[in-house]
Amino acid sequence: MSQKIKIIMFVNAGDSSKIMYNGLKNHFNIVSIIREQSISRKIFMQRRVKNLGYIKVFGQIAFMIFNKFLSKASVKRIAHLKKNHNLSTEAFPDDKIIDVESINSDKVIEILTHLQPDIIVVNGTRIIKKNILESTKAIVLNTHLGITPKYRGVHGGYWAMVEKDKENCGLTIHLVDTGIDTGGILYQDTITADSSDNFNTYPLHQIAKAIPLMKQAITDGMNSEIKIKTREDLPSKLWSHPTLYQYLKFRIFQGVR
Repeated sequence: MSQKIKIIMFVNAGDSSKIMYNGLKNHFNIVSIIREQSISRKIFMQRRVKNLGYIKVFGQIAFMIFNKFLSKASVKRIAHLKKNHNLSTEAFPDDKIIDVESINSDKVIEILTHLQPDIIVVNGTRIIKKNILESTKAIVLNTHLGITPKYRGVHGGYWAMVEKDKENCGLTIHLVDTGIDTGGILYQDTITADSSDNFNTYPLHQIAKAIPLMKQAITDGMNSEIKIKTREDLPSKLWSHPTLYQYLKFRIFQGVR
């Protein structure tokens, strides 16, 4: 473990962030974890309606309700994947956590100015604004659960399955810029799911593949060996949450769970 290079994490409270932290903690000097509070449901819905319209958002809410039952039905598969891939959701250590209302708040700039990190590992936060990125000289790395630029946005693994695009069903480690999953690509890999997997288990396959690639990206950053890859062979598209109608249609007619 390198004690000279200071690494901090930008995270949310979800399991994916915990899994990434626990996958990295024994290999790197993670000095602090900046944890962002969830945006209020009211504000979240207002923004989504503005961008997508009432009909689509209503369908997405219906799917979220349905997915609670799908999640319960997936408990055994999720537990199996966590054990098989050695994915730990152990809580963040209290002495490293700093809670902030938003990753784009002035408090975060103060923290960055004080800590002067060399590398920032992002997992699960909202889009980071330009003033935050410009307030640090750190290399900022993110895990995206989709192959960019073709599957930007959310649920990249699921949408690749829907598109019958298994060769692009995977994940990306990339540099962070102010766009939505548009930063320079560092590493990508694909996953293999089977008939026992579904919307809630694809991300576990993806994060399991992401951890070793994030380790390599951090090591590259420490050694000043960051190399950006281009994917001019892929179109760029932004994906959103499925509606209940979409999910049921793809499940019934294409077998994508």
